[in-house]
Amino acid sequence: MTKIALVTGASRGLGRNTALSIARHGGNVIVTYQSRAEDAQAVVSEIEALGRKAVALKLDTGDVATFPAFAERLRAALGETWQRETIDHLVNNAGHGDYALIGETSEAQFDRLVDVHFKGVYFLTQALLPMIADGGRIVNLSSGLTRLSYPGYAAYAAVKGAVEVLTRYMAKEFGARGIAVNTVAPGAIETDFGGGAVRDNPELNKSFAQMTALGRAGLPDDIGPMIASLLSEDNRWVNAQRIEVSGGQGI
Repeated sequence: MTKIALVTGASRGLGRNTALSIARHGGNVIVTYQSRAEDAQAVVSEIEALGRKAVALKLDTGDVATFPAFAERLRAALGETWQRETIDHLVNNAGHGDYALIGETSEAQFDRLVDVHFKGVYFLTQALLPMIADGGRIVNLSSGLTRLSYPGYAAYAAVKGAVEVLTRYMAKEFGARGIAVNTVAPGAIETDFGGGAVRDNPELNKSFAQMTALGRAGLPDDIGPMIASLLSEDNRWVNAQRIEVSGGQGI
């Protein structure tokens, strides 16, 4: 049976690349988006052009109160499109960049980072857990910034660090159902994330390139295929791991 993956925040950036990579590996994909409906539908069309099935569903991963209703929409989409009640893979990718020095970070900035990157991951996984098939896979996205520090990223890195701890606990608790849970921690990537800072700021891009053994900032194509591979049966024994995909950043 063809696997079905749900990728949050898949209308752009790493989420889009991951969704397309999964499709290229033969999987079907549920694409979630917060506000970019047209972009999400474009990803669906690209996946369908690869001969796979896909649907797009709206989701704000920072609004826990909406998760039960989202789960019902997901259940309906699964039944209508695949005649199934479960997904096989969940990729908690959705996120945003909001960077400030510790002395200048507002409570609102901090709360939004927690809501989207940590609380959202925790409770969305909880809401969807009954719909994840036994033997499934979960991938939580973290950051290379949990291992090394860069001014202005303290709050963002801290919530990603919390996700890494959560991943190990998920792996322990979900293991009885054969569900493997891992963290993927990208290094600096050239996308529109954080206002396109790494992609569009030559000075910042150069700074990260100089910190990286392979001598450049990363690209979406460096990450999406790796996640798709991690979801495959070839990596069925990889569990409870933090896997950094950074080209050797900060070594």
